[in-house]
Amino acid sequence: MKKILFLAAALIVFVQMAKAQNTLKGTVYEAGRGTRLDNVFIRDNNTKQVSITDKNGNFDIKTATGHTLIFNSPGYTADTLYVIDMRPKRIEMASQMIRLSEVNVTATRAPFNPRLEYPEVYEKSKVYVLSPSTWFSGEGKRARRLKKYFQTEAEQRAIDDAFSPAYVGSIVPLKGVELENFMTMFRPSYKFLRSNDRQSMAVYINDSYKKFMAMPADKRAPQGLKTTAAD
Repeated sequence: MKKILFLAAALIVFVQMAKAQNTLKGTVYEAGRGTRLDNVFIRDNNTKQVSITDKNGNFDIKTATGHTLIFNSPGYTADTLYVIDMRPKRIEMASQMIRLSEVNVTATRAPFNPRLEYPEVYEKSKVYVLSPSTWFSGEGKRARRLKKYFQTEAEQRAIDDAFSPAYVGSIVPLKGVELENFMTMFRPSYKFLRSNDRQSMAVYINDSYKKFMAMPADKRAPQGLKTTAAD
């Protein structure tokens, strides 16, 4: 009898846990403009579950009340959502032209290894010839978008390491906002980084500094999202 009661109690707990973990849906917009944002990376800080918005800014993610979701997208301030209910959410992310002020140049961060941290994403992203469901399933498509996001993130981190405030500031006599503006406007591409060494980077920084100083003072700041960068 005790065994039956124990099994019944365990079943109730399992059902409650299953119900607690539901799918939260919503849409991410650019604050102040109403533009829907695609490829916004979403992470449940409690379970490490991840998702990404589609081309219409829509998302869904397995989560539960009491969990915290983190929204990240290049060029926007990260946003945090504490889940108090499972109703559809409208998330607004503020545009952020300059991210350098967030970087602690003395800090060292662990190497970015998404294959190790999110192995299930890479497994679900696989396409098998004899399994059409892997071609068209929503889960598979989302996993492939996440895989592409991870690749872009790895490339941007490589640029951050090579084109750091400490290194650039050691070459050009700029500080504070001027240094941030210069680095935003002349941030090199990953392609440039891969095809040039540190000496070439120093030459590029010096040449870019001359261009920067030749501009009128009111032009030495990012104009919209348009930047001048090496290809």
